[in-house]
Amino acid sequence: MGNRVLAKVDGLLPGIRARAVRADQQRRVPEDTIGELTAAGVFRMLQPKRYGGYESGLAEAYEVVRAIAGACPSTGWVSAVLGIHPWQIALFDEQAQDEVWKDDPDILVSSSYAPTGKLMEVDGGYRLSGRWSFSSGSDYCRWALLGALCPSEDGKAPEYLTVLVPRTDYVVEDVWNVVGLSGTGSNDIVIDRTFVPWHRAFSALDQNLLRGPGHKVNTAPLYKLPFGMVFSYAITSAILGATQGAYDAHIERMQARVRLSYGGQKVADDPFAHVRVARAAGEIDAALLALDYNVAEQTRYVEAGEELPERLRLRARRDQVLGIERALRAVEMLFDNSGGHSLELGNPIERHWRDVHAGSVHVINDVERALAMYGRGEFGVTINEGMY
Repeated sequence: MGNRVLAKVDGLLPGIRARAVRADQQRRVPEDTIGELTAAGVFRMLQPKRYGGYESGLAEAYEVVRAIAGACPSTGWVSAVLGIHPWQIALFDEQAQDEVWKDDPDILVSSSYAPTGKLMEVDGGYRLSGRWSFSSGSDYCRWALLGALCPSEDGKAPEYLTVLVPRTDYVVEDVWNVVGLSGTGSNDIVIDRTFVPWHRAFSALDQNLLRGPGHKVNTAPLYKLPFGMVFSYAITSAILGATQGAYDAHIERMQARVRLSYGGQKVADDPFAHVRVARAAGEIDAALLALDYNVAEQTRYVEAGEELPERLRLRARRDQVLGIERALRAVEMLFDNSGGHSLELGNPIERHWRDVHAGSVHVINDVERALAMYGRGEFGVTINEGMY
């Protein structure tokens, strides 16, 4: 059938591109853009059909993210993050899903997974307080997924939980003043003290073991894939889309220079410019091919009802961080190849260069940590990290 959401998004890209500077200046994605993406179904792609979602394949969802990020990296980033959350909420208890979507399937949910919150067990659930940073798109969201640690009474390590909290229980503080991905509105979430019932808490251990109460009602293979790939590939897709956007803008500008020159000889015959472009294109393609292959392989396993090999899960994370490195190399070559023009504030090369670098420092993109996990797996050493 093709990617129906992408077909709708394609018509929105000129407007998203035209609003990219405004997104940077106002430090959040423009409200009209959020409305357009919602109407196009971008945020329902991974949402359960029970709540009006499409249960699309991951490859389709990532394709949409890359297209949006190519027009405006900040908008692509927000689309990636907010678009992944319905997938995770589908793993929660059915009661939690009902609370989010029953009355409005277009509800948006932000997140901040770092376990900076404090939990205390009380009757019926937990008491939660804390401050969480980098909650992208939070201005438009009515719920938040937040990481927190719950102390253990038997002296063991605290349990890491993701809790689901309604907007009425937290405050969004406007603190997002940054040099890259400025339009993502990744502000802080603050909770003094609130109650979280049992059904709105989800164990990171259960998530890593590919189990969750939501599987009772959401049985599609999509929801049996590992969070370590699903989330990290959304982030990487936004960064690769931004890199592709820089590439497209660079090629368009260089072609315009050829047309304006006397026969285009100086630009068209510069072999060093040709080499940099070829290398940049190769880095982007290599990253995309590796990610697409891993998504296809993991999807094949879960659709067949087979257990995912640990080596395949580790390989997916290995290729994810290597994809980030490839994106950085590509955007650096494009920046260099653009010469002084790349220094001009507001042009796509400058903006995408900043945004790719900003996105690369997300904690999920810790290259050495992910590669070390893969190496330990190859040597048969026990792996304790949960993000793979």
